Amino acid sequence: MTDSRRKAAARVDYRPAYQSIAWKGDRVVMLDQRCLPQRERVLGFRSAVEVAGAIRDMVIRGAPAIGIAGAMGCALGVQQIREKKLPLFLRQAESVFAVMESARPTAVNLRWAVDRLREICHRQEWRDPAALQQALVEEALRIQREDLEINWALGLEGSALIGPAERVLTYCNTGSLATGGYGTALGVIRACWRQKKNIQVFACETRPFLQGARLTTWELMKEGIPVTLITDNAAGHLMQQGAVDCVIVGADRVAANGDVANKIGTYSLAALCRIHRIPFYVAAPLSSIDLRCRTGVQIPIECRDPGEVTTFRGQPMAPRGCMALNPAFDVTPHAFVTAVITERGIARPPYRESLRALSAENPRSLPESRPSRRPRPRVRVRKARS
Repeated sequence: MTDSRRKAAARVDYRPAYQSIAWKGDRVVMLDQRCLPQRERVLGFRSAVEVAGAIRDMVIRGAPAIGIAGAMGCALGVQQIREKKLPLFLRQAESVFAVMESARPTAVNLRWAVDRLREICHRQEWRDPAALQQALVEEALRIQREDLEINWALGLEGSALIGPAERVLTYCNTGSLATGGYGTALGVIRACWRQKKNIQVFACETRPFLQGARLTTWELMKEGIPVTLITDNAAGHLMQQGAVDCVIVGADRVAANGDVANKIGTYSLAALCRIHRIPFYVAAPLSSIDLRCRTGVQIPIECRDPGEVTTFRGQPMAPRGCMALNPAFDVTPHAFVTAVITERGIARPPYRESLRALSAENPRSLPESRPSRRPRPRVRVRKARS
């Protein structure tokens, strides 16, 4: 992105009609995404443990939004520490950070946001814990503001890849609900719509939580952007019929080599794109690029309660006692990724070089290290809770 475009991107003139998360001084409030689209319910959380629980229970989801929630949860938890002696205060603060980091393992934005607050604790010698508490609140709010600007810039970058009247297929939910207020993959779609490109959007339903059916369609319809809902297993048929021009998805983590962890089912879409020679784009802020993770093999894959597969909102969808498997994410090999769209530009193969070059411009990016290679855990099929 040129300097002029970056300056334009910083002047965000978009304000969502709703907020997925907000800071209210003594609590963090979230729009309960489990209730959408039927009901718009707002919940308040008054401790770090409660915020971590909200992340784990998917009251809020989407990698950038999880990072914002984690930062606000840490600030809230540290604000409640009453210890006046700084060494003991910092020890208790580290306990708060550890609680938040453990909420969900796959999205790197959570660790990234917690590390930003941790860095403030150790960046200078604080004499007054109260001043440190306020600094952490300000940093959490800064992370939220920056995310809106980052997504706006990312949307402008990605819009250059999509031509007029193209038919765009997207997956899961990557919009205002999943971020600080604009979106990653949906941010690109929003930018195209604002540029009057007259695009058409296909939204996959995204089993088992139906983020596409419940959330993506809700967001786009609120803004009058044409969207057609399809079942996840209809994507290949549409591609075969020549009805899809490109696919754009978000990411929970991008490894240094360009492997992408995203909502389960993303890998299948990427493989279909490769067969049908359709561009497969990943929209991810630099905070989702994990240069410390050399390949996708090292990305931890969260396995959730099998009951999310066998039931929906408490209603059974399978026989009682049915075995089920519920990985929340999969990893798409970098060879299947046409480009990674970031707020600083578009990365193309070879990704080790292009992602590192973009991250080098970002002072918040993480350096690469060489973690020990961990084998993938064996898949274990469990019974759903009765």
